[in-house]
Amino acid sequence: MSDLFSSVNDGDDDTDDAGSLTFGGGTSTQAARPRSPLAVRMRPRSLAEVVGQQHLLGPGSPLHMLAAGGSAGGPAGPASVMLWGPPGTGKTTLAHVIARGPGRKFVELSAITAGVKDVRRVMDQALTDRDLHGRTTVLFLDEIHRFNKAQQDALLPGVENRWVVLIAATTENPSFSVVAPLLSRSILLTLQPLTNADIAGLLERAIVDPRGLDGLVSVTDEAMDHLVRLASGDARRALTTLEAAAGVALNELDPEATTADGPVVVDLDIAERAIDAAAVRYDRAGDQHYDIISAFIKSVRGSDVDAALHYLARMLEAGEDPRFISRRIMISAAEDVGMADPTALQTAVAAAQAVALIGMPEARIILAEAVVHVATAPKSNAAYLGINAAIADVRAGKGTMVPLPLRDAHYSGSAGLGHGKGYLYAHDAPHSIATQQYPPDDLVGRNYYVPTQNGHERDLDTRVARLRELIRGTEPGAKR
Repeated sequence: MSDLFSSVNDGDDDTDDAGSLTFGGGTSTQAARPRSPLAVRMRPRSLAEVVGQQHLLGPGSPLHMLAAGGSAGGPAGPASVMLWGPPGTGKTTLAHVIARGPGRKFVELSAITAGVKDVRRVMDQALTDRDLHGRTTVLFLDEIHRFNKAQQDALLPGVENRWVVLIAATTENPSFSVVAPLLSRSILLTLQPLTNADIAGLLERAIVDPRGLDGLVSVTDEAMDHLVRLASGDARRALTTLEAAAGVALNELDPEATTADGPVVVDLDIAERAIDAAAVRYDRAGDQHYDIISAFIKSVRGSDVDAALHYLARMLEAGEDPRFISRRIMISAAEDVGMADPTALQTAVAAAQAVALIGMPEARIILAEAVVHVATAPKSNAAYLGINAAIADVRAGKGTMVPLPLRDAHYSGSAGLGHGKGYLYAHDAPHSIATQQYPPDDLVGRNYYVPTQNGHERDLDTRVARLRELIRGTEPGAKR
């Protein structure tokens, strides 16, 4: 068979021992170094070992049925599955677990290197294996979105007639990257990014599992947090970075030491050097969370766009919820920019909606755009101070009865109480501005909103002053 294919039997051959484990310039025969990467050795052998994706792994789910040797859709239903999700969320793992079902033969193709001839060869062999040997072929096709229409069409006969159980994986939306006939014959399952708790549990298992590091190392809490954060929900990346950190720790060990002296400690310094990425000192529930968001808001208010982008980057790199950041930008747009640039709040609200729809990592671009707009906009807290002053008066008991002309007059008997009497309909007055008392008697002449001379408010200052003259009848010759 071509090198494009890999066939897996029912045995457990995820690891192979070769040679000794070397560190610190010496050699220890206490443990053997497996040639396979840690991510391969720790690949789950059953659905029970799969981390995350619990929404797809319930009893009676298509994946459970396939893993048990049945059909994903029952006797008459579709038997093939389309797995759509970000890298490192378990697409290849699920395919390998399904392939371990009884009477299964596993064949793996990559859409990057395989062609139509390779697909047809697999289909012909699968038909032979089914009819002559009663064996089902599980065809795992990675990166199916890279197949063109003709290549995807070549899969249809095998899927339609169940010569193979197709497990296709893609990181792109299958609705746009997979032909409709193939999509309609498959069950589409969407995988979610792994949570930090999922990643941490995976790493802890790999540290102690005999297939993994077998207790050779221990990882400090700070180092573990760093590894989890760098993984960004990608299990493969998490295991790869753990293996790199363990390698640095073991190779720095004293040549005279042995594993009998206890596990080698992987601390934050080793983790940073192994991965060449500095840990972001940021506690989402502690002082760093509050200090950095405070510095971020004050930088935006102070119009230092560069500092604001720096603190934005620190929060994003530390895994802060982008929705939290977008809410703070909206508040700043209203509190610090206000009417000096009314479009700043529009940008902030649009950014918050876009972030909720798109998510990371693209959300960083949207947040940056909103930060640049709000930070560079002219500033005014006049509206913020105005509402605070109004609230202070209300809490102080100011504001007597609503003037009779402004009271509700729609119900029977209201006219007898004088409600609405003398009300001047603004649209009947010149410029739609009537001279009329709107506030309660004890607040007549009280100004809450005081426009600044910044940005749009420079024009508002003149307009608001003129409106007050007309409404209050304070201009010379005004009708009171």
